[in-house]
Amino acid sequence: MFWFRYLRARLPKQGPKTSTMALKCGIVGLPNVGKSTLFNCLSNAKAQAANFPFCTIEPNVGIITVPDARLNKLAELVKPQRILPTTVEIVDIAGLVKGASKGEGLGNQFLGNIRECDAILHVLRCFDDPNVVHVDGNVDPVRDKEVIDIELQLKDLETVEARIKKVEKGASTGDKDAKKRFELLSKIREHLLKGESARAAIDENTDPVLLNEFQLLTTKPVMYVCNVDEKSAVTGNAYVEKVKAAVAHENAEVIFVTAAIEAEIASLDTPEEREMFLADMGLNEPGVNKLIHAAYHLLKLQTYFTAGVQEVRAWTIHQGDTGPKAAGVIHSDFEKGYIRAEVMAYADFITLGSEAACRAAGKLRVEGKEYIVKDGDVMHFLFNV
Repeated sequence: MFWFRYLRARLPKQGPKTSTMALKCGIVGLPNVGKSTLFNCLSNAKAQAANFPFCTIEPNVGIITVPDARLNKLAELVKPQRILPTTVEIVDIAGLVKGASKGEGLGNQFLGNIRECDAILHVLRCFDDPNVVHVDGNVDPVRDKEVIDIELQLKDLETVEARIKKVEKGASTGDKDAKKRFELLSKIREHLLKGESARAAIDENTDPVLLNEFQLLTTKPVMYVCNVDEKSAVTGNAYVEKVKAAVAHENAEVIFVTAAIEAEIASLDTPEEREMFLADMGLNEPGVNKLIHAAYHLLKLQTYFTAGVQEVRAWTIHQGDTGPKAAGVIHSDFEKGYIRAEVMAYADFITLGSEAACRAAGKLRVEGKEYIVKDGDVMHFLFNV
């Protein structure tokens, strides 16, 4: 039996690896809405941000760090050799046009790329600028949203109807598994035919494993990112309000950012310069930070920490994950051989100043396999390999 903090060097170099919760978000939207500019701000990758449709043909992929002030505060106390934040993978996916579900524009490629993502960041143009062409001639974010919704729904309808044909015969002859699939697929089909996304068919009785098997595009969580002009960076504008009203019935996040401002922030060299710029603009934090935190909330994710002299590190897990599941994010052996965990609340660690102080004050708890990990927990794992 070993404690994780003492055994990192002894882990097998090959074989079962980490099952890290790599969050993968696809940035989608019509051409020229600011997707690539926003992607560049998020990842500092240099996707070609050109003022013409389809400037992003191959999906640009960036790995970005998740901003979390708690990680730095822990590091100030522990003074580790290195600090490792958790990350998000962002994919800038090629622009979409009407008819994509039938292969128009770059439709087939677009739909294949979006299928691989955990969540959709749907960028909507919510600013007027005669110098930036709009693919449909004028600015209407609700219409733009519906264009992409319809294309995704049509592709899902095609998928659902093909799956129904495969299970229909088995369902009619009493095959229980086939009947379950047929019933769920038929329910989803009804919503799609009404112009609704497949997520509208999901309720508390829906089997998530079965639903995931269908790999539908419109069951993915979606966040609408309204790209506004500079004067609307703090309060938003009428376009944003129209988007909020249009998606009020959806289980979706709506945020607004100014891609042009985010580009300026990303170009600044020091944290001090960024803070001064934000203050001048009347902003508390960069919009990209707000976006990443909203994506975490959208996917019901949370963070726990490991803290030792070698490293202080953040790990991403689902809300509701148990101790073994959290340990498995570090390495699959940790989950398989999990015995128990030492747990300290983040607030206690910061207030008392060290693990030793938490232990002395009775604020270090020993938790078993049923423990539900809380956001901000500082943890060490005991496991047997």
